[in-house]
Amino acid sequence: QARLVESGGGSVQPGESLTLSCVASGFTLQYQASTWFRQAPGKGREVIGCVSNPDVDGRKYYDDSVKGRFTVSRDNAKNTLYLHLNRLKTEDTAVYYCAAVTSDYVRSCHEYEPYEFGSWGQGTQVTVSS
Repeated sequence: QARLVESGGGSVQPGESLTLSCVASGFTLQYQASTWFRQAPGKGREVIGCVSNPDVDGRKYYDDSVKGRFTVSRDNAKNTLYLHLNRLKTEDTAVYYCAAVTSDYVRSCHEYEPYEFGSWGQGTQVTVSS
């Protein structure tokens, strides 16, 4: 019923850009904590960036590894979350996932643990190589 579907991944060279999309259906994304994760081979799943419920603080969070290069945005009319990846590096190679969790109206988006997210996309592969 509740679904998230990512798209936009691909194979690019270092320094290039990609935009990932995450279309939500079956629920309203606007009032969720909406988060992008990534998982590289042999690594755990890590938070890349997220946007909080605007009724909490509406803030965006970025991991230090991508801060200044990646941008999270949300189009409420389209019920879609985006991740803009700029100046890509080889170490950005990973499967990228979007996820959402109903806000508890207390925590910002990056304060949720992965197990708390009730909705996950299937992932989209980003490969950065020269």
